[in-house]
Amino acid sequence: MAGKQRPTTVEEYILAAPNESLPHLHRLRAILQSVAPEAQEVIKWGNPFFVEPRFLFAYSAHKAHLNFAPHSASLEHFREELKKYRTTKHFLQIPYREPLMEDLIRRMAEYCVEYVSQREDNRFW
Repeated sequence: MAGKQRPTTVEEYILAAPNESLPHLHRLRAILQSVAPEAQEVIKWGNPFFVEPRFLFAYSAHKAHLNFAPHSASLEHFREELKKYRTTKHFLQIPYREPLMEDLIRRMAEYCVEYVSQREDNRFW
């Protein structure tokens, strides 16, 4: 990463993202903003996070896909619907060549906001 500065704002992050990511990236961000309109968007560990005041979710743009990172409880709750997608314990991978699964992402984000609001600790994962 020599010569490149890490983004300090979400806008800088998006400007530095791969061009292929921009349609999905803008749409994902809009969905998350609509689900958590009071959340603050910040850069943590080099990626955009939504914080209200606890971590709600994050995302990251890569060469061929986005990663959406809701709380791991959200991924577990929707595990059956996510079977046809690539996931880890922490991420849902969204390839740019496939349509963005907007309804599923919205429901996952809504679940995450509710789940996090019920927790007493501030652990993201």
